[in-house]
Amino acid sequence: MHQPRILIVDDDPAIIKFVRANLKAEGFQTFSAMDGFEALQIIEKELPDLVILDMIMPGMDGFEVCRRLREWSQIPIIMLSAWGNVDDKVTCLELGADDYLTKPFSIRELIARIKSTLRRTELSQVIPTRPSFTTGDFEIDFAARRVTIGGKEVILTRTEYQLLQELTLNAGKVLTHTHLLHEVWGPEYGEERQYLHQFVKRLRAKIEPNPAEPTYIATVLSVGYQFKSA
Repeated sequence: MHQPRILIVDDDPAIIKFVRANLKAEGFQTFSAMDGFEALQIIEKELPDLVILDMIMPGMDGFEVCRRLREWSQIPIIMLSAWGNVDDKVTCLELGADDYLTKPFSIRELIARIKSTLRRTELSQVIPTRPSFTTGDFEIDFAARRVTIGGKEVILTRTEYQLLQELTLNAGKVLTHTHLLHEVWGPEYGEERQYLHQFVKRLRAKIEPNPAEPTYIATVLSVGYQFKSA
């Protein structure tokens, strides 16, 4: 059985020791790094299944590591920060992070989110029975996991793709915030609407002719979202 391999990046050795001990007890294989440069080297060499990344570190911070990693990899990233303000969360999500936890955090919550993120990665490989979906210039090939607009491929992260797949499989239906969070992020999620808003914003920037006036993904105020079909 595959042991998930997790890289812990933090400049506090006590946090690394604490997290590694608990993840080992859960059956995870772990690596660690204490700065951004070392983290990127380990990621290139080991290709872990998930990265736990501290936001504030000397030298290269977590924001820059996340940005550089997203240039070539879709490895899931859970960001950690001693600050809990909304702007930091938004920045992390905009850079491509999959999740965010504020220090001090519960180790049980961290483990739950790791498992949820890894489960989401596995589910992203499941192919729907429906082969494809097309409306106007937009097409999604579920078997190939390929999205095109006017024949040009759109590159999406795993979470972006999962959200878009859920919306298109239910095209024409209004999907609530809670439904989308449960289906895309997992049953542990339900209140993290900021995640949903940011990922919809990212999708619109990639697939909409004019993100400010969406053609495909409509907002249903105080309820959720709807993928419009012709």
